[in-house]
Amino acid sequence: MEFITYEQEGFVGVITINRPQALNALNSQVLDELNETLDSINLDTTRALILTGAGEKSFVAGADIGEMSTLTKAEGEAFGKKGNDVFRKLETFPIPVIAAVNGFALGGGCEISMSCDIRICSENAIFGQPEVGLGITPGFGGTQRLARLVGAGMAKQMIYTARNIKADEAYRIGLVNAVYPAAELMEQAKKMAAGIAANAPIAVRNCKKAIDDGLQVDMDEAIVIEEKLFGDCFETEDQKAGMGNFLEKDKEKKLKVVPFQNK
Repeated sequence: MEFITYEQEGFVGVITINRPQALNALNSQVLDELNETLDSINLDTTRALILTGAGEKSFVAGADIGEMSTLTKAEGEAFGKKGNDVFRKLETFPIPVIAAVNGFALGGGCEISMSCDIRICSENAIFGQPEVGLGITPGFGGTQRLARLVGAGMAKQMIYTARNIKADEAYRIGLVNAVYPAAELMEQAKKMAAGIAANAPIAVRNCKKAIDDGLQVDMDEAIVIEEKLFGDCFETEDQKAGMGNFLEKDKEKKLKVVPFQNK
């Protein structure tokens, strides 16, 4: 592939959008390659993903304005659907995805980061939805995911004003989980991904599905979703081994306790 690289490190996969000369802007080819990459990931040997951008300046600077500038209404809608389809695939991917935001995350860059389960960023990261300054709306889910993540009022302010925000403000409003020095970002992302990968994979996947599906319905329906996914974990090797190990350790602890004796 020309613009997407994929590396496997143990149970962790790393997807890098590799178009640094255009600040990793998203065009149709990047979206197609990202879609193909997601389809090719072996879910039997991969338990967590990291998504990042090549270079030190930009995660993803947005959708490719050169490509968008001449689109008709129908073509614009089709381009929005292409991006939304790929981002939705990323959002609903069975395993957790961490966005390691290493610089500009504007427009489509902010939107793709919001399609990931967890966002962490470098101190030089910049987030924003600047589309109204270009005469368009966010088109890859920005009007929907931003409001769900930071609240409608803050989302409307960011989108209506087209104002970018720095890493510390992104952390303050809950758009990112943590901020790190640029040199430490990937190390921290891999550390988090490895921690996720070390846990029972079926349980982790079921947790993701329970949270994501439950947020789309009311609480009465949501707890039923949780009950079914909770039950689905039983009789698996993960559950038997996890509980068996806990009980064995608990038994060993009890054997090591010396009863207090009065003399």
